[in-house]
Amino acid sequence: MKPSILTKDGINFLVPFILITSCFALWGFANDMTGPIVKAFSKIFRMSVTEGALVQVAFYLGYFAMAFPAAMFIQRYSFKVGVLVGLSLFAIGSFMFFPAKMTGMYYPFLLAYFILTCGLSFLETSCNPYIYCMGSEETATQRLNLAQAFNPIGALMGMYIAMQFVQAKMSPMTTEQRMSLSDLQFDNLKDNDLSVLIGPYLGLGAACLILLVLIRIHKMPKAGETKANKSIASAFRELLRIENYREGIIAQFFYVGAQVTCWTFIIQYGTRVFMEEGMDEKSAEILSQKYNIIAMIFFTVSRFICTWFLKYIPAGRLLSLLAIVAIALVSGVILFTGRDGLYCLVGISACMSLMFPTIYGIALRSVGDNVKFAGAGLIMAILGGSVFPPLQALIIDSDITLFGVSSTNLSFIVPFICFIVIAIYGHRAYIRHYILPPDSERHV
Repeated sequence: MKPSILTKDGINFLVPFILITSCFALWGFANDMTGPIVKAFSKIFRMSVTEGALVQVAFYLGYFAMAFPAAMFIQRYSFKVGVLVGLSLFAIGSFMFFPAKMTGMYYPFLLAYFILTCGLSFLETSCNPYIYCMGSEETATQRLNLAQAFNPIGALMGMYIAMQFVQAKMSPMTTEQRMSLSDLQFDNLKDNDLSVLIGPYLGLGAACLILLVLIRIHKMPKAGETKANKSIASAFRELLRIENYREGIIAQFFYVGAQVTCWTFIIQYGTRVFMEEGMDEKSAEILSQKYNIIAMIFFTVSRFICTWFLKYIPAGRLLSLLAIVAIALVSGVILFTGRDGLYCLVGISACMSLMFPTIYGIALRSVGDNVKFAGAGLIMAILGGSVFPPLQALIIDSDITLFGVSSTNLSFIVPFICFIVIAIYGHRAYIRHYILPPDSERHV
């Protein structure tokens, strides 16, 4: 008889599983509410796309800065304490949006985002292995996939909230109209729009506190919380000798960059397309966000479909195939000037659905007892989400055209390059795992 995915040694982990899985939905909500906010900040503060993209820099810099400190922390203490620290930082960062709004300045919001994502880094470094340990090893992958399925559900909620409670309630004034306002008129409008923008984050902070209290008072499992004496330097030296892992970090870096750029700038891309069709700016932005939500629905459904394909197609080969299809779709995004390009951009999400966990799983092959630190290194690779959006924003702001293709379209050369790197990694991983000798995954 196949064992239950949430029991081990007669102990049922259903309630702890629900509590920790709620964290997956929370960070999905925060991640995918942020993309549309980039456009909102640009309008509120009358900034360029490049300056607005600093939101993503601050957001993903927090992931990078806190991943290894989080890994060392949970090595010393426990998964539960790591989750509590993560939720605390998450809540603090969310509540910092209120004093940031009171200053009326942009940069305090970036600090709030940084603190918030330090919390997310703690949560992702703690929750994934914690879920893994809530039952037998035989059912661990199934259990982790079930928990991860709630991440895009949270993401869809975040996108919906951004559309209905931020974009729809902000002033309908266009960027050009805002530029013509007097200083007093601009300050009044900015204060009103910032009040709208911070609402979802204050609610998110309250949700974090409620979940923190529930996890704190509930007796949580201690399975898998063994403490290792190995230093981080020693573990990292061993990891860097593994070619498969080194390349996995690079691939994850480029993947997150591709994901964030495709989801962040779908608003700019769609707004340009719809305004060229005669739509006003605000209506174009709201309709673009609806396409963003459709892209996330594709992402969610495709995750289940691709998981089924993994029964028949090796992970590395499926990863490279998905990347190749994504390259073709990005080519359409660049070359098509109307809605066809937007349809291609939405379709890319179906290709990205399995990339993060597949790269994650491939990279962890042969890491042995260094799995916690190896996972932290892959979380640090999320820094790609901080590096690539400003590069793409610079191309958008340049207003260059090439052979009649606008700067917005040309900017998608950034994710085009990212998917090439992912395709190469998937192919190399397939060769190493299925063609070369078994010890090749440790080859330097």
